[in-house]
Amino acid sequence: MNLQNFRQTFNNFLMVGLSSFVLYTSIVGPLVAMRQRALIFMLSIFLVFVIYPATKKGKINLGGYILAVTGLATGLYVVIFFDTLVMRMGMPNNIDLILGGTAIILTLEATRRSIGWPLPVVTSLFLLYALFGQSIPGTFGHGGYSISRIINQMYLTTEGIFGVPIGVITSIVFLFVLFGAFLERSGGGNFFIDLAVALAGKARGGPAKIAIFASAFLGTINGSSIANVVTTGSFTIPLMKKIGYKKEFAGAVEAAASTGGQVTPPIMGAAAFIMAEFTHIPYLTIILAAIIPAILYYLSLYMNVHLEACKTGLEGLPDDQVPRIMDVLKKGWHYFIPLGAIIITLIVGFSPNRAAYTGIALLILVSAFRSETRMKFKEIGLALRDGAATSVSIVAATACAGMIVGIVSMSGLALKFSAIVTSLAQGMLFPALLLTMLASIVLGMSLPTTANYIVQAAITAPALVALNIPVLTAHLFVLYFGVFADITPPVALAAYAATGISKGDPMKTGLLASRNVLVGFIVPFLFVYFPALLGQAPAMKVALTVATAVLAVIAISGGVSGYLRVRCPIIERVLLFASGMMLLVPEVFTDLSGAAILAAVYLWQRLYRDQPKIKTTSV
Repeated sequence: MNLQNFRQTFNNFLMVGLSSFVLYTSIVGPLVAMRQRALIFMLSIFLVFVIYPATKKGKINLGGYILAVTGLATGLYVVIFFDTLVMRMGMPNNIDLILGGTAIILTLEATRRSIGWPLPVVTSLFLLYALFGQSIPGTFGHGGYSISRIINQMYLTTEGIFGVPIGVITSIVFLFVLFGAFLERSGGGNFFIDLAVALAGKARGGPAKIAIFASAFLGTINGSSIANVVTTGSFTIPLMKKIGYKKEFAGAVEAAASTGGQVTPPIMGAAAFIMAEFTHIPYLTIILAAIIPAILYYLSLYMNVHLEACKTGLEGLPDDQVPRIMDVLKKGWHYFIPLGAIIITLIVGFSPNRAAYTGIALLILVSAFRSETRMKFKEIGLALRDGAATSVSIVAATACAGMIVGIVSMSGLALKFSAIVTSLAQGMLFPALLLTMLASIVLGMSLPTTANYIVQAAITAPALVALNIPVLTAHLFVLYFGVFADITPPVALAAYAATGISKGDPMKTGLLASRNVLVGFIVPFLFVYFPALLGQAPAMKVALTVATAVLAVIAISGGVSGYLRVRCPIIERVLLFASGMMLLVPEVFTDLSGAAILAAVYLWQRLYRDQPKIKTTSV
């Protein structure tokens, strides 16, 4: 065995061991919180440095292994000497400070290597803010903290590197990443893509609708818009271009579909679990509240895709490229069993980690139903390896974001931000929402969903709670806009990832993605004013709100795309958009007025402007 093979085997052994440890402690019971988090942190940091080179084109060298071993030492110190560290809490000695400072630097570097510059840069600015707060004038200034105080907070407490965020990752999110890895290794990922093709392939613009279905499902699990674009987009974007969609539109559909998965129940890119921990609101309450906004988001994308296909005369895939639904279900119906078990387990009230490992166990079991999907020891080992390989970057990023939370807690920054927002908005709710939206988009740029939400929960959500907005509503508001940063120019990383496949213009792709889900940018404002959009109202009120919101999506999509039954001149587009905005406001007068305008435009087109239609298959 040569050196390269030995390194790969050793790394694989560590990754399988890390995943096995997480599974074991989830089933049997975790260690003391600080020890559990430190152990997973040190293994993750070690693996980041032996997996990710210092530069994209570089290779793992001796320096990487030195950093890996050093990272291992910083975590191992906490694991071994935890009892002693507790006894002198708040009074770190020189060794504590040296290892703590090293852990901070290594966390920043590990995050940079695994997900890029933005989060480490932001975290570094927060650390400098804590150190030089006395030099900052105005509301944001504070007394400043010594280096030893900052290191103690970041390294030796559960309000820093080893805080609640990494606790949720190590106890819950890691398991769901493992479930996704097992699903992929057992062939479940291909099954759901095939099912999407069977459901939507023959429809007008079929490949774009395939992207919506496939990306919505996979996006809610994987916790990264960009990763989802790369995974499903490599299949859907070429198909969209093949049938006639422009390359920017094809990339925009995939970017928007993948981004929406991050706010789609039941997993919401793992943000739902962290939100439950931060807000102390039951997980089931959170996902039930998120259902209607997610439906409206994807309905908006679907309608824009459909109307664009109708406007440009695009057809679906040929019959010989679309499998029969029953044939697909016969081969993969068993994949619904572990998914159903996860949902039922959560609804009944068991913990999310139990739901995850139950799903993994059932997935291994049901995959044995067919010889081609049966998971042998090799596939199980590869799934354990893949899950760890994905999770270590999440652990590093979450540890990095945990430091931001720690600084916010030390400095009272959330209260200061709340005061600034309230002052600028002069006590008015709508301007406060606009300011918080902009702050959430800026803070959410380039961050994976879990780290994104952690930052929003620490800084922007408290500003809304201070304005007496319910906690759940405030946290969902900032989560949505933080996630939507992935498709909001000028950064729009999901759009950039899509253009890597589509070869289109990234700025145009981002603008089209935002346009196609315009309703998604409006709904968070509305559910602040109208809780029925979060299901927080009597059943009849919720049903009427959903019905009118669906009509609103159709109207706005027609106005945005310039097509309803036929192409719309500017006056009809304005009327449709006005109709949609009225219908989104769940009041009797606005609903009736909006419905009347939509009906008038539709009947006008049907009676006086209709044109012969191509026979289509719709989904």
